[in-house]
Amino acid sequence: MLTMDVLPDKIGICKLDVNQEIPLWALQGEFFSITKTTEELSIVCSEENIPGAVLCERGWRALKLKGPFPFDLVGIVAQVSAAVARAGVGIFVISTYDTDYILVKAKDLDSAVEALRNDGHSIMA
Repeated sequence: MLTMDVLPDKIGICKLDVNQEIPLWALQGEFFSITKTTEELSIVCSEENIPGAVLCERGWRALKLKGPFPFDLVGIVAQVSAAVARAGVGIFVISTYDTDYILVKAKDLDSAVEALRNDGHSIMA
């Protein structure tokens, strides 16, 4: 059984040009994640901080798995993703050193929480 918290903010997942500097708006708020590859710069952050002209998928909510989890522990994300997949809910995953965050569309949050609870997990909404 895993324990999760639902973060309060609506989240946006943004794609910026790979050569763009990390904008200051991306560094605001309690939760943000920045990933740069050779193809893109992705920023995940509170929707309220994202300027309107930015290419962005809006309307996500985040569930924080209560860690920390050791690196050799396997199947954490698989457990969660299987439960929400059975409910027909898509996810976006962010992993950090200590834990994982499962993002679901805000419209699917209740379905995801219900599916996770039915799978034996504890969700603090």
